[in-house]
Amino acid sequence: MIVERQEQAGWGKSVVERLSQDLRREFPGVAGFSVQNLWYMRQFHMEYRGNEKLQPLVGEVAWAHNLVIMSKCKDPLEREFYLRMTRKFGWSKNVLIHQIENQSYEKSLLGQTNFDQTLTPSLRTQAKLAVQDEYTFDFLELAEEHSERELERALITRVEDFLRAMGGRFAFMGSQYRLEVDGREYFLDLLLFHRRLRALVAIELKIGDFQPEFVGKMQFYLTALDRQVRQEDENPSIGIILCKEKSRTIVEYALHDANKPIGVATYEITRTLPKELKGQLPRPEEIVALLEGLDP
Repeated sequence: MIVERQEQAGWGKSVVERLSQDLRREFPGVAGFSVQNLWYMRQFHMEYRGNEKLQPLVGEVAWAHNLVIMSKCKDPLEREFYLRMTRKFGWSKNVLIHQIENQSYEKSLLGQTNFDQTLTPSLRTQAKLAVQDEYTFDFLELAEEHSERELERALITRVEDFLRAMGGRFAFMGSQYRLEVDGREYFLDLLLFHRRLRALVAIELKIGDFQPEFVGKMQFYLTALDRQVRQEDENPSIGIILCKEKSRTIVEYALHDANKPIGVATYEITRTLPKELKGQLPRPEEIVALLEGLDP
């Protein structure tokens, strides 16, 4: 109505202020009719009135989440990503802000996994969007040079922040998680459980460059988890190899014939997406297909 009256009758700011007063008087005790919020409503209408694809999605997330996405994201595909992910994984407002600030849209689309050949169609899209290409641990107080054990301890100390950085739908199950195979002990750096995917997620921490042999070790851990730990109603275990650096080509080769679902990601303690990767985002039509693969 505000838009129509502005276009037809030249409404100005003072009329909107009066409308805010009238609404609050008409609906005492009902929040949401401040002048600022009415302007947000107008902007919301202007942003989405011509986008039939996003209109149903914005109605499925909270108003506060919509304001965050509307203000921080301008690209329609980026908005669709955060709307769908918020709905799918139940992100709180703070988790949503954290995900946007950490460039989860770009980092998810750049993710290197073998999920297409190792997971069922019902799982692969959700898993691909749940595993990012890079994770930002800007809450850690670590020197630039640190050991794998120091990284692990720092993440455990700030486990709530760690889980939020991972996407907000993970539960922590343990560090140095013990597995016994044929009388020999093996220790997995971190074990999580993804509640939406209903899958164990094994994480191996590496402070250097990715090496192809990491994949073989992760496949061994995932086999042990599936046979000894995974429950009957859970989906296959997923592995994340978290390194400081990686060659995308070497990762692609290493994952090509792996038969267990594995993703290879890097970690940073600053919020930056490498400039050379910005031009490697999938084509718009590929992004659309990936987003539409998310179940309601």
